[in-house]
Amino acid sequence: MVFESNNKIRRKIYQVIDGLTDEEFNSKPSMHGWSPKQILEHLALMETYIAAKIAAELKNKSSQRASKKIIFLTGSLMMKDDLPEATKPTDSFKTVSEIKEELHNSRIYLLDVYDGSRKELLSEKSLAHPNLGLMPLEQWFPVVGMYEKCHLKVLKKTIGELRIQGLASEIKTDAQ
Repeated sequence: MVFESNNKIRRKIYQVIDGLTDEEFNSKPSMHGWSPKQILEHLALMETYIAAKIAAELKNKSSQRASKKIIFLTGSLMMKDDLPEATKPTDSFKTVSEIKEELHNSRIYLLDVYDGSRKELLSEKSLAHPNLGLMPLEQWFPVVGMYEKCHLKVLKKTIGELRIQGLASEIKTDAQ
């Protein structure tokens, strides 16, 4: 199944945030870092962005055929400043359940684009990837999961930093 790996990664993301309060979820580990909320909001926005780009390209009569790319993505992600504006998270407070709903809706949209497409067009049309160049549309679906997997590592690190900061605050408070 095309989305089996994506769904497995999404379940892991939900496990990692399980038990976070909405305040912890919206807390940043540093001035320049993203909160867990922002990381997941970005994933929902990115999935929606990619789905919309695929849907548009399916309608593009002049879309080019491209050769398949090796789509192994490492832990190195694009710089936050290089992200499309539509995928940048907000600073607004959102609950864990609100972000889970946004992630659910973005996944439904991606599935709808896939299910509503003529499968042969997914290999005949392409969309430019910022690092790999033109890539067949069919490869974008697993890329979404790989992208989330990279962000899962960042999410775990961010939550770990927040927990360390929380413990440090508790120890400082107890010492006073």
